[in-house]
Amino acid sequence: MTTTDLRTTAPRFRPSRGDLPFAVLNYAGFTLFALVCGYPFYYLIINSVSANDVAALGDVRLWPVGVHLENYTQILGLPGLASSTLVSVARTVIGTAATVLASAFLGFMFTQERLWKRSLWYRLVIFTMYFNAGLIPVYLTIKSLGLTNNFWVYILPAVVQPFNIILVKTYVESLPRSLQEAAELDGAGIVKIFFRIMLPNMTPILATVAIFSAVAQWNSFQDTLLYVTDQNLYPLQYTLYTYLNQANSLAQAAQNAQGALGAIASAATSQTPTSIRVTVAVIVVLPIIFVYPLFQRYFVKGIMLGAVKG
Repeated sequence: MTTTDLRTTAPRFRPSRGDLPFAVLNYAGFTLFALVCGYPFYYLIINSVSANDVAALGDVRLWPVGVHLENYTQILGLPGLASSTLVSVARTVIGTAATVLASAFLGFMFTQERLWKRSLWYRLVIFTMYFNAGLIPVYLTIKSLGLTNNFWVYILPAVVQPFNIILVKTYVESLPRSLQEAAELDGAGIVKIFFRIMLPNMTPILATVAIFSAVAQWNSFQDTLLYVTDQNLYPLQYTLYTYLNQANSLAQAAQNAQGALGAIASAATSQTPTSIRVTVAVIVVLPIIFVYPLFQRYFVKGIMLGAVKG
């Protein structure tokens, strides 16, 4: 029997009358949920490009009013923003790559029964998920390692993430054992097996780990508060965080910086605390939002297979 015959003879699913109301409610419910989740981002965007005097009054709700891009040109022209962006991009790219590689290798090694004291090392890694020494001992450790006011303070402490290791370990255990056994019969060592056999088959779970790590690195600014005082090492999040806290004074400074033009400047494009806050929020959120479509097709598969064994 050919494939065409199978398609012809196979019974077709025919929805009953009771399925239609459920389908309508299902689509309506998820559409409403998506709108509720997406509206805050939409609200920020339309307020950031609307007339500043109207946005300050809270009258921009559904559609932008008096569209202009002055907010972005002025915010992006603030001092230190270019270097901060470079630091954020560097820590996100390097930190994500290091975390993904470490999680992949450790997750793979914890599946190897010949690893000496495998259960002990695995339990010690998981132990750190629930217990830590506290802020002061961690700071003293970072300082003794010479990582204060050092770019690597953004990378090294975040390389080993127990949760990611659990996901990768569970995913590797779901792969056919015969893949590694066949490579071993051909004389491949453990490193060659990892890079040539296992790593290419980990794409879904590694994409999931990459999303987690990239979002965490891009949004992080608390490590800067604790360990960094050199302004050349400030990431974008911390720089915008300081501008966000100084929105009132920054708006006044932006108006004063216009000099003689400030007296005749339109109220629609004059900076206000509200315009600064929404513009900064959009600048912070938009880059990481574009990461999700790149990994979306791997994300669900990776998180499901990495979380459930069998």
